[in-house]
Amino acid sequence: MMSSELFIRKVEKNDEPILASIIRATFEEFDAPRTGTVYSDPTTDHLFDLFNRIGAILWVALEHNKVVGCCGVYPTEGLSQSTAELVKFYLNPNARGKGIGKVLMETCINSAKEMGYKQLYLESMPQFSKAVNFYKRLGFTILNAPMGNSGHTSCSIWMLLPF
Repeated sequence: MMSSELFIRKVEKNDEPILASIIRATFEEFDAPRTGTVYSDPTTDHLFDLFNRIGAILWVALEHNKVVGCCGVYPTEGLSQSTAELVKFYLNPNARGKGIGKVLMETCINSAKEMGYKQLYLESMPQFSKAVNFYKRLGFTILNAPMGNSGHTSCSIWMLLPF
């Protein structure tokens, strides 16, 4: 995906520090829990390695050649083969409200379909209510309990998008 200002590409090894910084800064900005979340997950510092597997992809958004966010699809342990988890959807505050998140989300949904998944699952929390409302507008519905075993025990909102 490309325009004169926006470019979407797969994660690269050298993206790891800036993406970890964007993810953790988002938790700090919204005063979200640090434990039992991606904030304290050691894989947050090794996203290239984490997504370097079959059935997974992490897309990175660059605005004016600067990394501003990411969003990925991952075959989380405990999910059925037809279900992937939408993960690591974070944007730098300056990149929000410009449609970048929507492009990342559409790219992930298309990737999930291309990889043969039939639905996307995600986990969130009340602190990210704007994101949760965005997911609802895209067709995600609220579940009563978590699916799979992400290890992110502080998440209390679980959603699913069949396609």
